[in-house]
Amino acid sequence: MISDSTVTSSAASSFSALLHDLRAAGPVLWINPQRSGEAAVQTVVDGRGISLADVEAAQARFVRFAPLLAKLFPELAASGGAIESPLVAAPGMQRALGMPPGAGSLWIKCDHSLPVAGSIKARGGIHEVLEFAESLALEHGLVTPDGDYGDYAALADAPARALFGRYQVAVGSTGNLGLSIGVMASALGFRAAVHMSADAKAWKKARLRARGVEVVEHAGDYASAVDAGRRDAAADPYCYFVDDERSLSLMLGYSAAAPHLKAQFAAAGVSVDAEHPLFVYVPCGVGGAPAGIAFGLRQYYGPHVHTFFVEPTQSPCFLVEMLSPGASVYDFGLTNRTEADGLAVPQASELAAEAMRLLLSGVCTVLDDTLFLDLHRLRESEGLQIEPSAAAGFSGPGMLMRTDAGRAYLKQHGLEGVMPRATHLVWTTGGLFVPPDEYARFAERGAALAATV
Repeated sequence: MISDSTVTSSAASSFSALLHDLRAAGPVLWINPQRSGEAAVQTVVDGRGISLADVEAAQARFVRFAPLLAKLFPELAASGGAIESPLVAAPGMQRALGMPPGAGSLWIKCDHSLPVAGSIKARGGIHEVLEFAESLALEHGLVTPDGDYGDYAALADAPARALFGRYQVAVGSTGNLGLSIGVMASALGFRAAVHMSADAKAWKKARLRARGVEVVEHAGDYASAVDAGRRDAAADPYCYFVDDERSLSLMLGYSAAAPHLKAQFAAAGVSVDAEHPLFVYVPCGVGGAPAGIAFGLRQYYGPHVHTFFVEPTQSPCFLVEMLSPGASVYDFGLTNRTEADGLAVPQASELAAEAMRLLLSGVCTVLDDTLFLDLHRLRESEGLQIEPSAAAGFSGPGMLMRTDAGRAYLKQHGLEGVMPRATHLVWTTGGLFVPPDEYARFAERGAALAATV
């Protein structure tokens, strides 16, 4: 456990207050004292330096596989096999959130609508399955390193399916990562298994089973499901385990969103520079997805992008990891129980935390009721439907601009005078495939909460 003396803070009293509120499961904003303001920051993960070249390599892999993806998934025909989401301005939600005048503009990166998997996990999960499939295809001569990208469409044919069918792809998940891994692996012809924790939603299990994916249910939490999957995979030489806690491939798959977002901002006339800072708010579970997003954006925008992770008050595993490496939310007296099932993780990825030590701006936490309230506000103001975990980021702008910690951050980085020209980007992470009756329950709870505000 930690004490006031083990973490750098601008004031011991403010840090003590943060610890008190964190342990009491109240909303907090923690600012990362190690964030670097340098234009170029070397990021080292597991002893390996990663850079823009790694982001571009992940993006190139998606491009190589696009003909195959368009062949496997009819919903990708119009995009030529690209898996991407819209960027939308959200003035109605900005008003609903009560963002103060001169705060800048609110935008939404709509990963809740990503095709194939219906969540942000389509990025990292699909990337890692494709990377594994590509390694097998190259090894067996089904594609060549300098071959035409159209050759990858042949990986849907019998020789490739016979090869892939010899292998199992497995993962431990609370839901959305399992969907992305299971759907992609099954579509390629792999045997797919998803170890799911007790808090995974029943409809996500049903959707996987409908795709021919083996769902292995566990009574424990996310960590228990991952451990079980990891053990099973270690005993089978033909099982490839996607390890959300330790996977660089997953993280780099998420990072490939950055170049596309850069192009979307350019098309929308949105600048990001010293006079036009970008604030990004990403829901966080184990940490791989938001870390990949943060890493990718930093490669393009340098210190002018300020990324904040947002977690449930009972499951702030990334904040706990940043405060006390190796600790879990249970060590802080928290329950890890939240309606945001995709964020119900007790212990963060050490790999993601290592990558974020010098890049992350901060972490804020949000009450479950606020998730439902913002889910309701988003539907009413912009007509967008998301799941509760995907609403976490909407608390970010308020925490930044209305708390002492947030205002101190803006002052420290000389941002107070440029806030009218700032862009606030909330990353929504899941919800496309939520069953109508399930979403109706979410909306009813949100509407009831709105009536009391």
